[in-house]
Amino acid sequence: METATLKPLAAALPPPPSLNHRILTATTVPHFKQIHAQILRSGLDISAPFLSRLLALPLASSPSSLDYALSVLLHSPSPDFRLANRALRALSRAADPRRTLVAYGRLRRAGLALDRFSFPTVLRAAARARGVAGVVAREVHGLAAKTGLDADPFIQTAVVGAYTALGRAAEGRMVFDRMHHRDLVAWGVMLDGYCQSGCYNEALQLFDEMKSSGVIPDRVILATILSACARTRNLTSGGAVHSYIVESNLSIDAHLQSALISMYSNCGSMDTAQRLYDDTSPKNLVASTAMVFGYAKVGKIAVARSIFDQMTDKDLVCWSAMISGYAESDQPNEALKLFNEMHLLGVKPDQITMLSVISACANMGARDQAKWVHIFVDKNGFHQILSIRNALIDMYSKCGSLVDASTIFDETAFKDVITWTSMITGFAMHGNGRSALAVFDHMISEGVKPNGVTFISLLYACSHAGLVDEGRRIFESMIQDYRLEPKHEHYGCMVDLLGRARLLQEALEFIESMSFAPNVVVWGSLLGACRIHGDVKLGELVARRLLELDPNHDGAYVLLSNIYAKASRWEDVREVRNLMKNKGVIKEAGFSWIELNGHVHEFMMGDKCHPRSSEIYGKLDEVVKELELVGYSPDTTTVLVDLQEEEKREAILLHSEKLALSLGLIDSKKGSSIHIAKNLRVCDDCHTFMKLASKVFEREIVLRDRTRFHHYKDGVCSCGDFW
Repeated sequence: METATLKPLAAALPPPPSLNHRILTATTVPHFKQIHAQILRSGLDISAPFLSRLLALPLASSPSSLDYALSVLLHSPSPDFRLANRALRALSRAADPRRTLVAYGRLRRAGLALDRFSFPTVLRAAARARGVAGVVAREVHGLAAKTGLDADPFIQTAVVGAYTALGRAAEGRMVFDRMHHRDLVAWGVMLDGYCQSGCYNEALQLFDEMKSSGVIPDRVILATILSACARTRNLTSGGAVHSYIVESNLSIDAHLQSALISMYSNCGSMDTAQRLYDDTSPKNLVASTAMVFGYAKVGKIAVARSIFDQMTDKDLVCWSAMISGYAESDQPNEALKLFNEMHLLGVKPDQITMLSVISACANMGARDQAKWVHIFVDKNGFHQILSIRNALIDMYSKCGSLVDASTIFDETAFKDVITWTSMITGFAMHGNGRSALAVFDHMISEGVKPNGVTFISLLYACSHAGLVDEGRRIFESMIQDYRLEPKHEHYGCMVDLLGRARLLQEALEFIESMSFAPNVVVWGSLLGACRIHGDVKLGELVARRLLELDPNHDGAYVLLSNIYAKASRWEDVREVRNLMKNKGVIKEAGFSWIELNGHVHEFMMGDKCHPRSSEIYGKLDEVVKELELVGYSPDTTTVLVDLQEEEKREAILLHSEKLALSLGLIDSKKGSSIHIAKNLRVCDDCHTFMKLASKVFEREIVLRDRTRFHHYKDGVCSCGDFW
């Protein structure tokens, strides 16, 4: 940084006309530096006009030019606060607000007096800088108090803005409450500060205080409040704001219209959002993105995509909304396809986009896709973000690769509770209960406090590994040692644990001992156990309780029907299925999918839509014959419809996972692994089929069903036939 001082003569002389003309006509920093050298040689004190002209240049985009201007100011023989304020404002417009804070510190050390116009500029820079800027904001606030300027509304408003921007909303509110004069700007800064800090309910309360005090909100404040309503999904307050706008005859501009559409979309009120959107012309990016987000959230993904496709200009937020919509609507393949399209168009993703993509990949369970996403994460600099690493652990666990999940876990230097819980969940879904408990013990030894989700994962791990005593201990520890109140999900896991262990009566007593009413999750866990163990009497009781809570719960009808079918009570099966038909309850269709060479192939039961269908069915016949040689016989008791024995045999052999396996065997070699996923629980016959196939055809078969993973190798399953 240049530090030459503008030296004055004993008696300051006016600048020569030629030099003054050069100062007035200079337009670049290099030109000013030439003039600066001439001034130094002349010994004239003309720093004020020189600096005034220099600071009039657009310096914000050039850090070196800003440094040069600050150096000239600091080394001027008689700098005044007006020039200092102009220099601070020029610095505050730069990309890096920390330069303003550095300049403020140097001006203070140089003993330069600051006035009421200096403080807001520095405070706004501190608000942008974050980090240690909180210390600077406190210091500036303290200096304003010492100089008697802390009661100035202009400065007070800037202090409120700085504190709230730095996440110190409570301190900002204390300053706001001490203000004797609060104009519309001050109210707006405090309200916006609450929203930026995530204090949306506080913003709504303050808005009510504002109206009570007689201050009339403008469009900007109303848009801010509508944003708070959207974030909290507070349709009542949002509707009240809309009514206030209408009753006040306030003209609605594009910004306010978009805020209303966003509020209704976030609250799931899509009919009203659509009416407002229809009245919007031309359609703007914010409103269209809000509609995409809203329709995706309520499950109308086709409508969301239609609006998305009609948008001529799409920003990252819009792409992310559509990708997230697909990921959350159980259409992971579409999410990944759209991400690839976005990538080819050169739109760079952010952390939010990547979390949706990783989630989609996890739901698909496609390991090759997972590897590609992981490489993309590393190449694009997302690998150091903790939330991304946590999502990768979950993704690999759900794609059947605990080795990759464990590697990321081990290489993560700082682990938060989500990191530990993700790894515990990974072991749990693979039936490795002992390893899940070991990770939990390690977590506690590292001083990380578990949360409610951690205990859900632990109880889930114990349930799928048959660790009844350990599950009881974990449940008690959650309450006694960590003072966490169990929720429905914890009770559901405990009921599932006891039910799988054939302790059905204890599970029922456990439900009856709950301090609050059980929900469909809890009763559903016990009903599932009744199906596994064929307890018809208890199953009927539990199904009644469940259907009292949710008369259209498809799972309750299906499980009860399966219980009756297992007991060969076909008349009762027909009665349940007729009841489902009359009520319009539809059973979820089962399907399986397999990833081969980067492509995902889906199969329904008896599916013949695949282009290689004849080849697949030929392979299936071959597999059945080979397995029958080692003792396989289709278990027709798992066919839960009243058919002739031969029809049952044909039905059981056409299950979707068997078709997926046949394709996998065609396209793989001995010693390789085949990964299959299914949306429902794997049946007993398919479980046996996979075990035998893994031995006869010398493949490791990894099957992910609705609740867990099964690793079949050499005729044995990792679940130990306990699932």
